[in-house]
Amino acid sequence: MKIVVLDGYALNPGDLSWHGFEKHGELTVYDRTLPHETVDKIGDAEIIFTNKTLITKEIFDKCPSIKFVGVLATGYNVVNTEYARLKGIPVTNIPAYSTGAVAQFAIALLLELCHRIGDHSNSVKSGEWSNCADFCYWKYPLIELSGKTMGIIGFGRIGRATAKIAQALGMKILAYNERIREDMQDGGMKYVPLDELFAESDVVSLHCPLFPSTQGLINKNSISKMKDGAMLINTSRGPLVVEQDLADALNSGKLAGAAVDVVSTEPIPSDNVLLKARNCIITPHIAWAPKESRIRLMNIAVDNLAAFLSGSPINVVNK
Repeated sequence: MKIVVLDGYALNPGDLSWHGFEKHGELTVYDRTLPHETVDKIGDAEIIFTNKTLITKEIFDKCPSIKFVGVLATGYNVVNTEYARLKGIPVTNIPAYSTGAVAQFAIALLLELCHRIGDHSNSVKSGEWSNCADFCYWKYPLIELSGKTMGIIGFGRIGRATAKIAQALGMKILAYNERIREDMQDGGMKYVPLDELFAESDVVSLHCPLFPSTQGLINKNSISKMKDGAMLINTSRGPLVVEQDLADALNSGKLAGAAVDVVSTEPIPSDNVLLKARNCIITPHIAWAPKESRIRLMNIAVDNLAAFLSGSPINVVNK
């Protein structure tokens, strides 16, 4: 059994082991795969793992040996899952491996917007405090979160975990989700329609998947419904946001700040409008990436493979 990992570096830049996969076959791991290299690197392998390398209809047709595709992420839009289903090829993903890490990171982004800790630290190291006439100073407005409202769009595992941390900071929670769980509503959290969430939230945090219905969810129209001075957090998917509209809202002062770990095209192009937008923090898609999360991801991927080989596949997204 030949196993190929097409783009393993992001998951394992050298601090993890591929041993779990090696137990199941002849393993080849590529750090990265460019689109024109995909067919050659797959070769006659039966088992394919991909993170962001596209597995299209053309790839399936040119690589008839493929029997299984494992996506090394929760999102699986990089694979033509419907065509794989028609060919009898199961596609699996990795659910629920980074819940705590992403929730933690979403709050870290929010706290950075509120306190600009990195900027203040850099100002001290550049000598500004040493030369200051007063015992303290601040270069940006400082924001207290207690008593403010966080609107969470997408109240699945990560949304709920983020809400718990926000509640510990004294925030009220409004949630929008297609599926409502009445048992979760209490004095500090309630489900509301999307327009109400926009209107009442001091912070909007995105935790929903990318579907045609959610693409461009944050746009000129939805931003216009938000409070003046509200803040936006996105640790979900870049295309949920119309980036020009967000940049315009930041530059005009409609929104006080935004912090995003994801953008519409990754790596971020040098002409992305958010790079020059006011009060916009951008990190390079790392919310998922603590070592602890990556170990869980690796273990689940191995379990997915083992279950497939045993004849009882799990975490299949194209049944």
